[in-house]
Amino acid sequence: MLSQLFGKFESREEVKKFGLLGIIFGLIIGAYWAMRPIKDSIFFSMVGVNYQPVAKWISLLIVSTLVIIYSKLIDTFPRHKVFYALTLMYGVIALVFAWYFFDPVHGLPNTTEDPSRILGWAWYCYVESFGSLIVALFWAISTDTTMPEVAKRGFPLIALFGQFGNIFGPWLLRAERWGWSNSAPIVLILGFIMLSMCIMMFVFMKVVPKSQLVGYHGTNDAKETEPGFLEGLKLLITKSYLLGIFAIITIYEIIVTIFDYHFKAEAKAVYAAEKDLANYLADYAVWTGIIAFLCVLFGINSIQRRLGMKYSLLMMPLLVAVAVITLKFNPSLSVAFWIMVISKAVNYALNQPTIKQVYIPTTKDTKYKATAWLEMFGSRGAKAGGSAINAFRGVFKSQYGALAGVSWFLTISTAASMGMIVVWLFAALFVAKTYNKAIAENKVVC
Repeated sequence: MLSQLFGKFESREEVKKFGLLGIIFGLIIGAYWAMRPIKDSIFFSMVGVNYQPVAKWISLLIVSTLVIIYSKLIDTFPRHKVFYALTLMYGVIALVFAWYFFDPVHGLPNTTEDPSRILGWAWYCYVESFGSLIVALFWAISTDTTMPEVAKRGFPLIALFGQFGNIFGPWLLRAERWGWSNSAPIVLILGFIMLSMCIMMFVFMKVVPKSQLVGYHGTNDAKETEPGFLEGLKLLITKSYLLGIFAIITIYEIIVTIFDYHFKAEAKAVYAAEKDLANYLADYAVWTGIIAFLCVLFGINSIQRRLGMKYSLLMMPLLVAVAVITLKFNPSLSVAFWIMVISKAVNYALNQPTIKQVYIPTTKDTKYKATAWLEMFGSRGAKAGGSAINAFRGVFKSQYGALAGVSWFLTISTAASMGMIVVWLFAALFVAKTYNKAIAENKVVC
């Protein structure tokens, strides 16, 4: 069955490797997508929906600091041991958050929205940083131990497990399902799930043979930079290949952040209570996982295997362009719901595994250090930029009224998005061409 879906696996050990990686990734994505709905519902309930753009900016500063620490750890310790340390740390911190969320005065039983409630801000930044560091480190370990041809069949299998996590995480871990009054017990469970990620990576390193942990080494792979956390930033701004990846990641995140805020602001207007909003956003997360799973199951990864890197990278900007135009002329909550579901699903099922593969013909410095900076400036920085645009949504509403203000905002953001998509298309073509040449010549790009 796996051979039909992803290509012929060479051995049972290869299946074991990607099966274990898939389980780890499924736990990561399951926890992350269970946190995403309650990230917003808890923040909106404690601080207020209008402060979300500010929270995006603060999270960028927090993640910037964490990336510096992360890069230093990567220089000093083996990668899998850094994974142990980070998942252990995040698990313990989640348990601490759960303790405070149960508190009747400082926690979720207090439904007063107040920007001075530091706990809400800290929770938002915590979830944002988890998505940046743990996911990036997992994929860096995976790409560093996988050959290009093997990745074509192995990475979609990992993505498939990720979609199981995407579906069952938010489907199971929601307060309404278990009759709880708020999401505090969910945070407690998430803490233990994060601790299990640490255990599973330990098992992976023990049972997978070293012959299955050999990565790509091009003819100039030995040419690496000196250690140092700023080397990742230096690589990013001096290498056109990385700048192309930067453009792909950044433009997608800016556009999706703009329309994601529109979607969640409309949802908050309909679902005022924290538990109700969390339940609605959990439905969004579950449907995203279901659509992404169906995309993988019915062979969307075949685009990359059969048509090549170029068509895989071009599919996402074309899809986003259709989504942007559709939302402009149909800005209702239900339309926004399905546009966000489909855009996110295809991104996770096709675009993300494809982007992870473009790091394969790079040095270890690039895989670990530049990837972290790309996640920070490309993903989180783009979300902060999109949030700056979102701040004008309230200005338009106050100046022109609710309906007219939203209409003006969508018109301007649509025009800006279409311009960025053109740049995205050229960046995708450049990255695909450079990747294919490097693989054909058995060299590293940077």
